[in-house]
Amino acid sequence: MYPLEGITVVALEQAVAAPFATRQLADLGARVIKVERPGTGDFARGYDRTVHGQSSYFVWLNRGKQSIELDLKDQADRALLDRLLRAADVFVQNLIPGAVERLGLDAGTLRARRPDLIHCSISGYGPDGPYHSRKAYDLLVQCEAGLVELTGTPPEPAKVGISVADIATGMYAYAGILTALYERERTGAGSTLQIALLDALGEWMTQPTYHTVYGQQLPRRTGARHASIAPYGPYHTGDGSTVYLGVQNDREWATLCHDILNRPELVDDERFAHNPDRVAHDEQITTILEAAFATMTADRVMDLLDAAGIACARMRTPTEFFEHPQLRARHRWREIGSPGGPVQALIPPVTVPAVHRSTPDRPPDRRPGGAVRPPRRIGLPRGGYRPTGARGTATRGGADRAERCRRERAALPRSPTDPGRTIGEGGTGYTCVPGRVRGREALEPRRCDRTRARRTHSWCGHRVSRCCGVPARET
Repeated sequence: MYPLEGITVVALEQAVAAPFATRQLADLGARVIKVERPGTGDFARGYDRTVHGQSSYFVWLNRGKQSIELDLKDQADRALLDRLLRAADVFVQNLIPGAVERLGLDAGTLRARRPDLIHCSISGYGPDGPYHSRKAYDLLVQCEAGLVELTGTPPEPAKVGISVADIATGMYAYAGILTALYERERTGAGSTLQIALLDALGEWMTQPTYHTVYGQQLPRRTGARHASIAPYGPYHTGDGSTVYLGVQNDREWATLCHDILNRPELVDDERFAHNPDRVAHDEQITTILEAAFATMTADRVMDLLDAAGIACARMRTPTEFFEHPQLRARHRWREIGSPGGPVQALIPPVTVPAVHRSTPDRPPDRRPGGAVRPPRRIGLPRGGYRPTGARGTATRGGADRAERCRRERAALPRSPTDPGRTIGEGGTGYTCVPGRVRGREALEPRRCDRTRARRTHSWCGHRVSRCCGVPARET
């Protein structure tokens, strides 16, 4: 059983920050229902077409989720969203400022009806203050937080190459939701969470801010070198390659001088005695290092640094990262499904035994046809439905029904491959016949088709957008 199995998350989300947070919850077994706008859906779907015709952002951020298209200005669609929220444990939203208030989906409104609901709002600058109504995207928050000013080379600032503000915010939202779930277990009360991109990235900017404000030193843009530690950065070798190394303290500097440079006199040189001295004379250190490396290949330099215990690395492209020998040796990539075809995905960075107990300490089995198929897909919720009362808590007897459903479903072959309607990875099973169109089937009573006989799951109460695969009673 996954740690968050039985938890339902309704996410009115788009772009990166909120989807990144809810994908972590899905990886731990939560049922995440992603609500998308009619026609276009999450606009991150259109960022590119690189993964089997799909957006690399969308594939990365939305595995293990269910999706439903709703027009929240349509009365029927809004009624369906309200029904979803009545059964939800967590509501996450990152709409433009003011949108949830206009829709009546703000924390005050929803938690007045559902005090045990965990309501998480993600914004650019927070719910109040002079910037509260501003739109915010990752690059713009990097600018406002001072990160762009620190990044790049002396003549030109640069943004960080990934959506660092969004990712930071998503991780703080994820941590906040887990904390709120734990608190609810103890007290029974929900929570109202507010996470701003500027606050999240601002936490990560505290050290350079302290260095600048209290040290009264203007920030320096140093390219791939560290602004306040030396030697720490790229150094050229004799074969035209580049190695990266980092020396964190005086002891490591002494080791570098003795074992790599064969220059023990540099240890007591007042220009290099301590880290602030080395930062002030970084250009001279670079000259000394590259002179020593000029007679060696990059491989030789890396071997010497490793043997001496000096941290080092080689710059890799994203493709080379995909083939990284350390990731391959530890079997960190797994094949998952997507509407466009199978893709490789990294399993969650935190090793949780309940999630990873099926992950073998050996390569996945090779199945007929040469495809690598793991024993179990990572991050795809497997558990049964948890019947809920008016406030999302388990009703009397609901746990027994859910457990019965799980046991019976586990004993059956899984449904065929329609990813929007089924659960499972092949075999002959049961497929769903939607009761209504335009996505509203997510809360319609389930009908399953087996040899053309129409049946409904009246005893287990399943209301999902994929067939649960349990035999149903005839109606």
